[in-house]
Amino acid sequence: MIAIPLPFVIALLLSILAILLFIRREETTQSAFVFIALCALTTTVVGLRWTFDYSLFRLIQPILASCIPVTAWYCFSNAHQRHKLKVWHLLPPVFVTLASFTYPFWRPPLDPVLTLLYVGYGVALIRASFKASNLPEQVRLSDIDNALKAERIAGIMLLMSAMIDGALAVDFSFFAGEHALIILSIGHAVLLPVLATAVIMMSLSIAPSVNETSDQHEKQTPVEESKDKNPHPLTDDEVKDIVHKIEVLLSTKEVFLDPDLTLDRLARKACIPARQISAAINQVYGRNISQVVNEHRIERAKTLLLTTDKAITQIYMDSGFQTKSNFHREFSRVTQQTPSAFRRANMKS
Repeated sequence: MIAIPLPFVIALLLSILAILLFIRREETTQSAFVFIALCALTTTVVGLRWTFDYSLFRLIQPILASCIPVTAWYCFSNAHQRHKLKVWHLLPPVFVTLASFTYPFWRPPLDPVLTLLYVGYGVALIRASFKASNLPEQVRLSDIDNALKAERIAGIMLLMSAMIDGALAVDFSFFAGEHALIILSIGHAVLLPVLATAVIMMSLSIAPSVNETSDQHEKQTPVEESKDKNPHPLTDDEVKDIVHKIEVLLSTKEVFLDPDLTLDRLARKACIPARQISAAINQVYGRNISQVVNEHRIERAKTLLLTTDKAITQIYMDSGFQTKSNFHREFSRVTQQTPSAFRRANMKS
C-alpha cells in the first residue's frame, strides 16, 4: 500500500532539508533546523508505529506531536522579538509526556489535548500575523510581507493538523480506524512539508544579529524598553516627533540603503521603541514601516534608472533591496510599472 511507506518518504525529504540547514550553519536558521529535524523524527515514528505497531512508538508519538506547535511558535515569535522560550510554553509537552508514561494506570485525554494545542497555537500565529502594531522586529523590512504570509500559512497548517486529529478520532469511533492510514498520509504528505517550508521562509527573512555594543546610537535606554513593554496611546506631538526622527534617518542618513535593515535596528538607531514606530507610521501614512522604507528605496532606484546605465540587478542592490523579486514587487506597487518599462517610458520623454 502506498499509504504505508509515504511517511518514510516525507521523513527522508525532511531529513535532507534539515541536513542542508545544518550545513549552512547560519544563526538565523538554527531554530528552523531544530523544527525540521523534529518534523522528520515525528514522521518517522508515525511510519514505524503504523507499520510495526510497537508500543514504544505509540508512547513516543504524542510526545513528539505536542512539541511541534510549541517549536513552530518559537520560530515565529523569535522573529518578532528575540527572546528565550517562556517556561509556560513547555507545560503542554511536559503534561503529554507525563500522561503518556502513566498510560497503564489511567487513560489520559491526549487526543483532545493535542487538538486544543494545535488550535491554540494556530489561532495565535494567525492573529499575530494580522496585528499591524506587532510587525516582526528581526525580519528585514523588505521581507516583512513574505514573513507575515509564512506566519499565516503556519497557523493554517496547525489548524488543519487539528482537523486531521479530529478526523482520526471520528474514524476510530465509527469505522474502527479503517481510513486512518489514508488520513495520516494526507496529513504528513501535505501539512508537515508546508509547515516546514513556512518556518524556513521566516528564518531566511530574519536579518543576522549585529554587534550592538559597537554603536552607542543603536542601544535602547532602560526607560525606552519599559515603554515598549507597557505601551500607552501616543499623543499627536509624540507621533509627529517619531515620524520626524524616522524621516531624518531615511532621508538624511539614508539608512534604507542597508539591505538588512529591520524594525529593531531602526528602533535602536532612533532610540524609539519598535511598537511606537509602527503605530506612528501607520497613523500618519496609513501604511506599515516596511512599505514606507521601500518607497524610499524605490525613489533611489528611479533616480538610478534615469541617470545611469547600470543594469537593473545592480540598481536594486544599490537601492537597498536584497532580492530581485522584492524589488520588482515594490517597484510595481509604487509606480504601477516594471523597472524596465519605467526606464523606457521616461527615457523617451
